[in-house]
Amino acid sequence: MRILVTGGAGFIGSALVRYLINDTTHQVLNVDKLTYAGNLMSLQQVADHPRYQFVRADICDQAMMQQLLQQFQPDIIMHLAAESHVDRSIDGPAAFIQTNIVGTYSLLEASRQYWQNLPLEKRQSFRFHHISTDEVYGDLAGTDALFTETTPYAPSSPYSASKASSDHLVRAWQRTYGLPCVISNCSNNYGPYHFPEKLIPLTILNALAGKPIPVYGNGQQIRDWLYVEDHARALLCVATQGQVGETYNIGGHNEKQNIEVVRSICTILEELAPIQHSKLNIQHYESLLTFVTDRPGHDLRYAIDASKIERELGWVPQETFETGLRKTVQWYLARRDWWEPLCGGH
Repeated sequence: MRILVTGGAGFIGSALVRYLINDTTHQVLNVDKLTYAGNLMSLQQVADHPRYQFVRADICDQAMMQQLLQQFQPDIIMHLAAESHVDRSIDGPAAFIQTNIVGTYSLLEASRQYWQNLPLEKRQSFRFHHISTDEVYGDLAGTDALFTETTPYAPSSPYSASKASSDHLVRAWQRTYGLPCVISNCSNNYGPYHFPEKLIPLTILNALAGKPIPVYGNGQQIRDWLYVEDHARALLCVATQGQVGETYNIGGHNEKQNIEVVRSICTILEELAPIQHSKLNIQHYESLLTFVTDRPGHDLRYAIDASKIERELGWVPQETFETGLRKTVQWYLARRDWWEPLCGGH
C-alpha cells in the first residue's frame, strides 16, 4: 500500500517509518515540518530506500496537503504530526493550538476532498488513522482503574486539551462526512531516537554528564510505558485492520512510578557505564536525583486497558519494561552521534 505519514521525523513517527520500510513492502511518503523535535538523522538508515520519500511541509498548509495527496495517492494516512511536550504547552500553548487543532482540521479537509474524488473501490478501502495520547483522559483515581476506549475525556494541560480537540474533529469528520477514520490513544512511549527533553533520555544523558536528574514533586506519578517499536507495530495493525469509527488504546502493560523509572536507569548505567571509568565526582548515579517543583496540573496516574486491540487485532507488546529500558540505555550509550548535536555536546 501507499502510506502517507505526517510527523514521520519525530520520535514515534520515525520509528513507524523505519518499521514500514524495513519490515513491510509498503511505500511511504513522510511529511514533516521539521520543528525542533523532527530529526532526519533518525531516518538515515531508510533515507535512500526506493520505497521512501520525504517532503518538508506544514500540515496547516491545506493547499500543500491537497497537492501532496494528489501526487502520492495514498491508501492510508497516518497522522502523527503534533506538538507533544507538556511543559512547552504550559509555557507557550499557541503552537499546540495551531498544529494540533488547526493542523488536524486542515489535514482532514484535504483528506476529505481527496477521498471524495477516489474511485468507489479505493474510497471503501481508504483509511485516515489519527494517532493520539492517553493524556486526553486526564487523571486516574486510585490504583486499579484503567483507561478504556469509552473513558470520558478530561484533559489537564494545554497539550492534552489540544489532542482531545483533534480527536473530536476526527470523529466529527467521520460521522458528518463519512471519512473512514480510526483513532488510537497510546501510553508513554520510550526507546531509541527519543528527543532529550523527555524523562528517560534526559535521565540517561544528565547522569552521563554528572548533571542533576530532575524529578517532579515526589516522583510518585505513575505512567504506563510502551516501547516505541511495539507501538509502531500496533499502529500498522490499527491502520490496516481497525474498524472504521473505532478507537483503540495502545499500552505497554508497564505501570511504573517516575522515581522507579529514574532509579532503574541509574542501576543499568552503573552496570553499563561504571562511574569509576568516568571523570564524574560522584559515587553513584542515584546521588544526582534532584526533586523539583511539580508541574502545574500534573496528572498523578495514567494506565491503559489494551485488551481491545489484543482481542480484536491480535496485538500484544513484545518488550517488557525491563528489556526495553535496557535496550534504550544501550542505544544512547552507543549513539552519541545522534544526541550530542541536540544537546550542544552535553
